[in-house]
Amino acid sequence: MIDTKYMELGQRLFKQLKEQFPELKMVDMTESVEDRDHLWVNIVMPDDEEREISVRELASELSMDILLEHGYHITVSTAANEERG
Repeated sequence: MIDTKYMELGQRLFKQLKEQFPELKMVDMTESVEDRDHLWVNIVMPDDEEREISVRELASELSMDILLEHGYHITVSTAANEERG
């Protein structure tokens, strides 16, 4: 079960990404299989490779800020094709 604080921080991270990249869609948030203290925010990335790189760079910065400020490890990952709908 995902901690409520994790959910809030994951949603905040996605909201910040969406402000810069409105085409993003969140599929879900899941615990890492290997580490229950690690949350994955699974999103549909832009088709444009340069925009995808920009999304990943911003996501890395925001994730690092969350880790340093709150101690929560959150990673933005690309949703699997079957999850994209």
